[in-house]
Amino acid sequence: MEEINKPTIAITIGDVNSISPEVIIKALEDPRIIKLMTPVVYGSGKILSYYRKALNIRDFNYFQLKKLEELSDKKLNVLNLWEETVNITMGQSSEEAGKYAFISIKKAVEDAIEGNVDAIVTAPINKHNIQSEDFKFAGHTEYLAQAAGVKDSLMLLVDGDLRVGVVTGHIPIHEVSEKVTADKIDSKLDVLEKSLKMDFGIKKPRIAVLGLNPHAGDGGVIGHEEEEIIKPLIEKRKEKGKLVFGPFPADGFFGNQQYKNFDAVLAMYHDQGLIPFKTLAFSNGVNFTAGLPFVRTSPDHGTAYDLAGKGIADETSMRQALFLALDIIKNRKEYS
Repeated sequence: MEEINKPTIAITIGDVNSISPEVIIKALEDPRIIKLMTPVVYGSGKILSYYRKALNIRDFNYFQLKKLEELSDKKLNVLNLWEETVNITMGQSSEEAGKYAFISIKKAVEDAIEGNVDAIVTAPINKHNIQSEDFKFAGHTEYLAQAAGVKDSLMLLVDGDLRVGVVTGHIPIHEVSEKVTADKIDSKLDVLEKSLKMDFGIKKPRIAVLGLNPHAGDGGVIGHEEEEIIKPLIEKRKEKGKLVFGPFPADGFFGNQQYKNFDAVLAMYHDQGLIPFKTLAFSNGVNFTAGLPFVRTSPDHGTAYDLAGKGIADETSMRQALFLALDIIKNRKEYS
């Protein structure tokens, strides 16, 4: 009877010319997956068959379906979203790959919003070739937030107890300082705190906030954002009983392992948070979108065209993304 309650996890196909199909296949070979969840790849059995042959993987079998209602909870599933054969050129970007990557994401998100699946795990996409009339976003995170109709969401990189979120995501560096406002930081801290409680089961989360400037502004000598924006905001939250600390100078914070004293770290911009995170947790890291009504995780790497079809792509992050999705589903049930 237990198997009936296994969560259904939608896995988007990603860019079909990248390592996405390979890391999906390799991650799904793990026998624990089918015992703990019902995985369903949103895409095409023909693509998985192509890669299975190219990578010489013999014992990878799956059940193909045209409707989600036909799902088998005892097998790996592939939901065929199109009939036509996609032209695969391993290691090369193509408009066609972008088109089918979006079809996969769109359907998975629709099913997640309708409650037909319990989580989405997205395989890497190419942010350039996926652009179209329907997808004018810097990446998955921005598209998912709009599709779900949430006021705010947060890119949160996770590896065990290491969790790093970012105030500004996929924007040019010259725009960062003007986007780092008190309202924006406050909103991201709200999303982060709620997620730590609801998604990670932490009752009183301790959050570290990084400064924007070198040495966290050095008391106003190197920039004013810390003194005028970040510090007053942290003090306000502390007055409300929140366990928020900082702003910390970003370089020393990771170098001297201060991050180990906190449940999460909020960085001001993409590379400030992601460079130290990926240095500490490259193969195990998972990207989680906090603040959505459904669970969404993904590997913390990109398309890696240079590795496509060679059989050497590391599937660890994809596997970890599946397991983290499972953990968050359980934590949300306990929280509610």
